[in-house]
Amino acid sequence: MKIAIFHNYLDNIGGAEILTLILAKELNADIYTTNIDKDKIKKMGFDTNNIYSIGRIPINPPVRQEFSYWKFKKLNLEKKYNFYIIAGDWAMSGAFHNKPNLWYIHSPTREIWDLHKYTRKNIVTKKWQKPLFDIWVFLRRIINRNDVKKVENFICNSKNVQNRVKKYLNKDAVIIHPPIETKKFYYKKGDDFWLSVNRLLKSKRVDIQLNAFSKIQGEKLVIIGPYEKAIHFQLYAKYCQNIKPKNVEIINEISRDKLIDLYANCKGFIATAMDEDFGMAPVEAMASGKPIIAPNEGGYKETVINGKTGILIDNIDENKLAKAIKELSQKLKNTKNQLKYKEDCQKQAKKFDTEIFIKKIKQQIDY
Repeated sequence: MKIAIFHNYLDNIGGAEILTLILAKELNADIYTTNIDKDKIKKMGFDTNNIYSIGRIPINPPVRQEFSYWKFKKLNLEKKYNFYIIAGDWAMSGAFHNKPNLWYIHSPTREIWDLHKYTRKNIVTKKWQKPLFDIWVFLRRIINRNDVKKVENFICNSKNVQNRVKKYLNKDAVIIHPPIETKKFYYKKGDDFWLSVNRLLKSKRVDIQLNAFSKIQGEKLVIIGPYEKAIHFQLYAKYCQNIKPKNVEIINEISRDKLIDLYANCKGFIATAMDEDFGMAPVEAMASGKPIIAPNEGGYKETVINGKTGILIDNIDENKLAKAIKELSQKLKNTKNQLKYKEDCQKQAKKFDTEIFIKKIKQQIDY
């Protein structure tokens, strides 16, 4: 079976992009996207020979999203492939001319649905831009609800996203959790640092981590924080650098092998994203046998077992996070506790293994 996968852009690599790359590798599929950074993809350990650009687009929103949308809407590959998997919200318009298809939903477009008020307040900062943003959101919602009629099958990454799909698009979606290549991860006795892996984006709330560690003596944090070239990414990245305490290191990009090594050697993992869709990084940390500290919201509630594979914090803020870090750090001084977390975390991570993901995807497409 010849399969094509549509993804918005591959010039910055996060969890959604890793999923697309794993999916293409396991299904021997081609990827169609807009902007491509082959060096970043190769650093993550993936080939780029099966990735094709349908044309470059600008880097700043909302022009970036609009260009991506219209390029995918014009794309017609119907005679070239047997099946089409849409793996990006702005690539969903590719369903118009390419069937049979399914949409693997990381989330209905967050800036026009669940995060539109947050985006209006925190990203659209100039007063004259806000009315234009409101009009854009209004029109985009109408278009989004109309376009979704062209999608034939709906799969989402979590119960959290399944609820959003029903609420905003009135569609029922099957849950297939994202793939974690658990066999690639390994455990080493915890070093003296905590790890955080997230894009430097306001909704990831990395500033909470930075402020928490400014309150803690004797603890270190390493943040792997890639960011895009768009203005709002650059501004938040600069803000994070400005408030970063001395016991925190922010690294923009590293190879996949180095990241896996950091997972193995860290003391534990910290996540703070707002209502995260699913959250692959905490599961990767658990595959390395390391406990998680995260907000008690979004996809974290589906992956982290509170009190067993980590700590989930209600209404997270810097003070609560600092308290949880101290609490878990104290527990991890005991070797028996470290080994118990290792056992429980790795057992939990195996529930999200790539083999399970691919088997379920193949069932959906009659592969």
